[in-house]
Amino acid sequence: MDKNKKSNKNKGLLISSIILMSIVIILAGIAIFYITKDEEKDEKTLAYTELIKEISYGNIEKIEMTVGSTNVKVKVKDVEEEKKSIVPNTEAFIELVQQKVADGNDIELIQKPKSVLMQLPATFLGLLPTFIMLGLFVMIFKMQGLGEKGKVYEDTERKTKIRFKDVAGLDEEKEELIEIVDFLKRPEKFTKMGAKIPKGVLLYGKPGTGKTLIAKAIAGEADVPFISMSGSEFIEMFAGLGASRVRKLFDKARKLSPCIVFIDEIDAIGARRTSNSGAETENNQTLNQLLVEMDGFSSEETIIVLAATNRPEMLDKALLRPGRFDRQITIPNPDLKGRLDILKIHSEDKRLAEDVNLESIAEDTAGFTGAELANILNEAAIIATINKHEDIENIDIEEAVKKVTVGLEKHSRVYSEKDKKLTAYHEAGHAVVSRYLETQTDVKEVSIIPRGVAGGYTMYKSDEDKYYISKTEMQEKLIALLGGRAAEKLVLDDISTGASNDIEVATKIAREMVTKYGMSDNLGPIDFQGKEQNDMFVFGENIGDKIGAEVKSLIDKAYNDAQKLLIEHRDKLDVIAQTLLEKEKINEHEFKKIFE
Repeated sequence: MDKNKKSNKNKGLLISSIILMSIVIILAGIAIFYITKDEEKDEKTLAYTELIKEISYGNIEKIEMTVGSTNVKVKVKDVEEEKKSIVPNTEAFIELVQQKVADGNDIELIQKPKSVLMQLPATFLGLLPTFIMLGLFVMIFKMQGLGEKGKVYEDTERKTKIRFKDVAGLDEEKEELIEIVDFLKRPEKFTKMGAKIPKGVLLYGKPGTGKTLIAKAIAGEADVPFISMSGSEFIEMFAGLGASRVRKLFDKARKLSPCIVFIDEIDAIGARRTSNSGAETENNQTLNQLLVEMDGFSSEETIIVLAATNRPEMLDKALLRPGRFDRQITIPNPDLKGRLDILKIHSEDKRLAEDVNLESIAEDTAGFTGAELANILNEAAIIATINKHEDIENIDIEEAVKKVTVGLEKHSRVYSEKDKKLTAYHEAGHAVVSRYLETQTDVKEVSIIPRGVAGGYTMYKSDEDKYYISKTEMQEKLIALLGGRAAEKLVLDDISTGASNDIEVATKIAREMVTKYGMSDNLGPIDFQGKEQNDMFVFGENIGDKIGAEVKSLIDKAYNDAQKLLIEHRDKLDVIAQTLLEKEKINEHEFKKIFE
């Protein structure tokens, strides 16, 4: 009932704002119309000098004018249509006409009273733009206050249906968050032990890992109100509105206590404070208010603030201290078991063929997030429907993986034999070099059919979850990346723009090896990344040149190693390239057979 009253109140405010704005616009329109309509000129306008001549010649029958206006209408003898004219001095003009009438000229002089609008003081008309702007500001401020300060999930109809059983791949994280739900349901159990309820929990991880999903699961599991709001909803163009929204949000939370407040993408308001002015000052005020509100909780107010971000490094340190976000939970990419559980959940409402092996899909998608896995199954269902399959088959899922990771296959693209040969040797170079590098994963497919922005691709198996990468593995990754460019130079004695993305990725890896992971023998285990230019001088004046030289050394060595491998196995390179030119695609079994 209270919600209906609030809804009706909001609708009333909206209608009032619309009516107010409509009145302002109508008044402005009327003012502009009446002020300008008499000033319009057309081909019937009579110059003032001509008007005086016509009056002197006795050719004017009637003159009509409005008191206070310089616009006049005149009727010339033997001319049907009236003409318009503008007089510079109305008093002098009226005296002239009256004098002509006294001299015997038959001129009908009609002086109309001012219209209602024309009777308005000139000061009012001058202030009209100000009134219009005030009306606009009133309407905008009312509109700012229309929406609910956060969606409240507390009644049966609006309560989310997601539960912890619907969240897969986050078993340990769920255990910790189940404690939060228990805090809210039975706080006395913890207070008896002297434990304080945590004020805030920060969830951080890459996009698509399930931060918002697990927050919705808390809403489903908890029997307490769940107030959800995005960080961007606090940010406004008007100073003070963001802080005001924070106050209103927590006022509502106190009324609904015990409850959960969920702020998604908190980095929108929780970024580090600065001393700059303008929009950043507004952000600072909003963050300050959030800090004040979180400090203001009393022990009797069972309110837990849950927040999510994929950029924890941007958050202000004051947010992360104990007493605010007491707990910080990393939401990682799912491991093999997690991926399998996620695939099982998202395949429940899909028709899978009997030979579809979810475990095999989970093995081939190492590093994928939960959102990406859900997207793959959804794309597979779409592809199966287009191909008129009764069920989702393995071929549909494989095509979906390629579509998501590489892009849409483009059979219709026509390119020259020269480009086709270059692409074949480029991809064959990647595949052959990778085959002879111990740390690199097996080749799954090589293709010269364009996909997305790529002219071709070499796909590798990703059947292992890796949490650490060795220096040797990174060095060999550089060799594999530069294998395509090396093959172009070796076979065609020329290079192309097709290796641009490979070079970009290789340069990034080499730079991180030197500046982030301390893998340079010459520079040692030092973190140079994120340092300001002035801070770098502590390592020497020419440190930038030294870093550049180390990165170049890594790239040069990888390129030379790739060339050596291709020269040594030139026969395999030619076989794979010729097979690609004939078939356009080589699968895993065909690739292995060539090397057997």
